[in-house]
Amino acid sequence: MRADDFRRIALSLPDTEESSHHGHPDFRVRGKIFATLAHPSRGWGMVALTPTHQTRVCRAEPEVFFPVNGAWGRGGATHVYLRLARLRSVRAALKSAWTNRAMKARRRRTSS
Repeated sequence: MRADDFRRIALSLPDTEESSHHGHPDFRVRGKIFATLAHPSRGWGMVALTPTHQTRVCRAEPEVFFPVNGAWGRGGATHVYLRLARLRSVRAALKSAWTNRAMKARRRRTSS
């Protein structure tokens, strides 16, 4: 998979906007980042999964998915090694990350 594939899939999700965070392209839904590219370097992506989903994908494809270091990783932030990633797996991870962030933003708006 290439970075352009990751970008295309992320941008195909409803209400997604591409922006930048710390010099890396990011993808947001309702202002919340659900994925980034080129972090920690070119050839990598990140998806914001739940810790439970992170465990599942990391066990299923440990050569592709693994937790980001530190608290962000414990919270579900998951590296994606694009070179070995399969389109189907990344599409599912991006959809899950999008759903997590979209629902979180929606809950926040309705509770205000």
